[in-house]
Amino acid sequence: MTTTFLLVRHAAPDNIGAFLAGRDIDMSLGEAGRTQAARLAERHEFRGAIAIYTSPRKRTRETAAAIGARIGLREQVSDDLDEIDFGTAWTGKAFAELHADPGWQWWNEDRRAARTPAGESLEDVRRRIGGHMVTAMHRHSGGTVVLVSHADVIKAAVTRHIGLPLDAIDRMEISPASITTLAVGDWGAKLVHLNVVL
Repeated sequence: MTTTFLLVRHAAPDNIGAFLAGRDIDMSLGEAGRTQAARLAERHEFRGAIAIYTSPRKRTRETAAAIGARIGLREQVSDDLDEIDFGTAWTGKAFAELHADPGWQWWNEDRRAARTPAGESLEDVRRRIGGHMVTAMHRHSGGTVVLVSHADVIKAAVTRHIGLPLDAIDRMEISPASITTLAVGDWGAKLVHLNVVL
């Protein structure tokens, strides 16, 4: 039996891409992001979904709520879908400032071994999102499940399920308000769509 996962990156908060928000700056969607989320919720892919799970961040919960309101489902919060824990040393810093930090450089050069200042590695992220998906696959076997999360978390899920190394995440783009579709079963997994945007 195949379970279809629609991995959705949250719509855009204000100033996306200007600084590292992480977990500690819990931004809501901006005006453009609310419009994005409303348009995203109209997508036909969500029709027939039987569950919506979301990261605890405001930007993901607001995106999930727009989808849920459209298809008549209430979103469920899961810490397994949360943003990478970057810790307070990096959170809130402009990317221009982070580029001068040797730890940030290591994080971006060696995705297999590097850890954030909070101690989380991409392998930790891959393990938690993968565990959530295995549980959801058995709970919602044969159905379509929506997971609203963050760019690198979605990339980690893709690499885990289709057998790519962690450093392959740098070769993927996951845009705000995009849908990435994975079909997963006891037979394995297949990437159906990557980074589908409006």
